[in-house]
Amino acid sequence: MLFRPKRDTPSDTADESIRGIARVDGRTKRLIGRLQPGEIAVIDHDDLDRIAAEGLVERKVKAVINVAESSTGRYPNLGPLLLTAAGIPLIDSAGPEALDALKDGDEIRIEGGRVFAGTSQVASGRVVTLQMAEESLDRNKREISAALEQFAENTLQYMVSERDFLIEAIHLPVIETKLDGRHALVVVRGYGYKDDLASLNAGYIRDFKPVLIGVDGGADALLDLKLQPSIIIGDMDSVTTEALTCGAELILHAYSDGRAPGKERLDALGLKYSTFEAPGTSEDVAILLAHEKGAQLIVAVGARVSMIEFMDKGRKGMASTFLVRLRVGPKLVDAKGVSELHRGGPTQWELFGLVVAALVAMLIVVAISPIMRVVAGGIFASVKDVWFTLVRAVT
Repeated sequence: MLFRPKRDTPSDTADESIRGIARVDGRTKRLIGRLQPGEIAVIDHDDLDRIAAEGLVERKVKAVINVAESSTGRYPNLGPLLLTAAGIPLIDSAGPEALDALKDGDEIRIEGGRVFAGTSQVASGRVVTLQMAEESLDRNKREISAALEQFAENTLQYMVSERDFLIEAIHLPVIETKLDGRHALVVVRGYGYKDDLASLNAGYIRDFKPVLIGVDGGADALLDLKLQPSIIIGDMDSVTTEALTCGAELILHAYSDGRAPGKERLDALGLKYSTFEAPGTSEDVAILLAHEKGAQLIVAVGARVSMIEFMDKGRKGMASTFLVRLRVGPKLVDAKGVSELHRGGPTQWELFGLVVAALVAMLIVVAISPIMRVVAGGIFASVKDVWFTLVRAVT
C-alpha cells in the first residue's frame, strides 16, 4: 500500500522547545516495548526502517533522537518519512556520546537540534523536516540499482557460510508441540501483520486450528487477539514477560557463534526452554523448525517478501531467508494469499442467531396482522389435531 504523508502535520522543531522523559536503548525494537506516550526515544538506528518507525508512532512518542543516521542513502527506507509525516520531531545524527550522556528517566529538553539535560548540552544533531525526508527518499530511489547490486553480492557471500540451511544436516531441538501433518501459523511483527492476522482470525484460524508460533513480539500480537501461542521462538529481546509466561513452549534462538541474547532473561525468569542454534533471523528459524517437524502447510504473517523489506532488516545479506524458502518450497504461503482464498463460513452461533432473528420476525408479523393471526391459528389447530391423533394411535 502506498504511503501518503499527512500534509497538515509537518515536523519542524527549529523554533520549538520540547521537554520530556528520555528512554534510551541501542536496539529500537527492544526500546519500543518500554516506551510510554509522551516520552522521548533515544535510539541508535542506521537507516530507520518502516517497522521501527511504525512502532514509535504507535507509542505516541514526543520526539525521537537518533544518534546514528536515519537515512544513510544506502536504499530508500521509509522510517524518517513516517515519523515526520506523523508530526514527530526527529533529531538525526546526534552522535554516540548521547547514549553515554543520557540515561533512562532523565528529564531532557530539545531546542532545535540541541539536546539538554538540566542546563548542560549533552548532544546536538540535525532536525529532519518532512520536506527533507521526502527529498532524501526520492534521491535514494534514484540510486536503488547500486544498492540492489551490493545486496545481491553480499547475499551470495553469505550463502556460502549459511549453506547448512539448504544442504547440511540441521540439529533440531526436541519440542513437545506436535506439528506433524498440521498447519503452522508463524507470526512476525512485520509489514501489515496486524491486518493480516485479524483477517486470518476471522476464518482460517477458526476452521483449521493451526499451531500458532510467535516469533519474539509476534507472540504479543497473538495475545492481543486473545489467541494462545503454542510456541514462542526468537532471541527474546522484543517479547513481553506476559507473553513469555503465558504457557507457550519457549525456543531460544542461538547463533552459530554461541551467542544467545535472551538466555539471561529466560534464566532470570526461571522459565523452561530449549535452544535452536542456527544462523539467520529468528523468522527463518521458526519457518525452518515448522518445516522440519513435519508441518503440512506454513502460513507466514508479517514475513518479509520484497527486496526493500529484506534491506530494512539490516543484515548485509539475507542468504538464510532465501535458502530457507528454497528448502521449504511451496509449503510456505503468505498470509495475504490465505485470507483472500479462504473465506470462513458462519459459525454455529451465527447460524443460531439467524434462526432466532427469523422466528422473531415471523412472530412480529403474526402479532400485527389480523389475517396472519387467523392463518397461524388454523395451522396451530391442524398441528394439534395431528398430534392428538398420533398420541391415540400409539396408546
